[in-house]
This record gives sequence, C-alpha cells and structure tokens, in this order.
Amino acid sequence: MTRQDRKPRQRLDPSERRESLLSAAASEFREHGYADTAVSAIAARADASEALLYRYFTSKDQLYAELVRRAIDELLARQADAVRALPDGVPVRDRLRATTLVYLDHIAGRPAAWAIPFRRPGGEPPAAAAVRAEARREYVERLRGLLSSRGGFRHEFALWGYFGFLDAACLHWVDEGCPEDARWSLIDAALGALEGALGDWDA
Repeated sequence: MTRQDRKPRQRLDPSERRESLLSAAASEFREHGYADTAVSAIAARADASEALLYRYFTSKDQLYAELVRRAIDELLARQADAVRALPDGVPVRDRLRATTLVYLDHIAGRPAAWAIPFRRPGGEPPAAAAVRAEARREYVERLRGLLSSRGGFRHEFALWGYFGFLDAACLHWVDEGCPEDARWSLIDAALGALEGALGDWDA
C-alpha cells in the first residue's frame, strides 16, 4: 500500500535542483563544519534523496569544493569590479587598497568559515585545498598584473609573501572580532609590507 503521509518532493529543473543542493550544503557546513556534516542531512535539507544528490555531486568533498570555488570566484569578481570602478591613472597602491577592502568585506561576512584553513590545516578535503591553491596562484597573477614587473627572485618572493602577510594579519583581525576601526591600519600594514619587500612599487 502506498503511504499517504509522505510529503511529495518539489519538482525542480536540474539547475534549480543543483542550486538547492548547494544552498543546503552551505547551510549545513556553516552550522556543523565539514567533518560533522552528513550527506543525508544535506539531502534532507534540500528536500531531496541521497540518490538524487549523488546524481549532481559525486561526493561530499565535491560539494564542499564547489562552494569554496564559488566563494573565491565571487571575491575575484568583486575585486575586479572595484578596480574597474577607479578612475584611470590611479596609483597601484590605491588599486591594491581597493581590492584589499573587498577582501576584508569578504572575510567579515564569513569570518569563521574563512579562518578554517588556517586554524585547522588538513581539515578540508583535498579537492577544496586544490581549489584554494589554484586561487592563490590567481591572486599572485592579478597582483603581478597591477605591478610593473621586472622579474627576478625578489619580486616573485614579494608577490607570494604579500598574501602570506595579509592572511596572517587578517586572521588576527578575525580573532579581534573584525573591528571596523582597524581596517585601515591592517591595509596600511599589508601595503607597507609589500612596498618594503619590493623595494619600490615600480620594482
């Protein structure tokens, strides 16, 4: 006999269903963390079966990595928009300040999630770590594009080291509760570190 008390699942087209699963996964990961989130809980939250979820995503790892990728793509797009909104001829320091402000907004909107890779190295699946590593290369290339590069080891170390300094400073900022009145001091410190590492903005 067919059960009559089971709530029928809402029919969604494939793109809507995929978005529904991603939204449910984001909520579950945010509330319980990656390790303590079950695929069954994600499926239930999206009003879907586990079998249906696996038609869209091969694993919990893939779901998590896709959410990481989306957050990074959103950040990069917002940073690009911030640079495009500046007048022509604005100095490099001001362009970099604009992208860093966007980064701080990004962090302040999700401080706990942003800090996970730093507080618990290895706490994310390898697929997510690979997404973050590729994003770091993209950050460096964008920074290289803002600067007049003459190459050399010093310049390369300065580019990569800048993001290490920035993230360490931002982690402390998160520990302090992301105080609004500390933003400019953080940015000035990061830009000063990059300028010192380069030797000159045109180096």
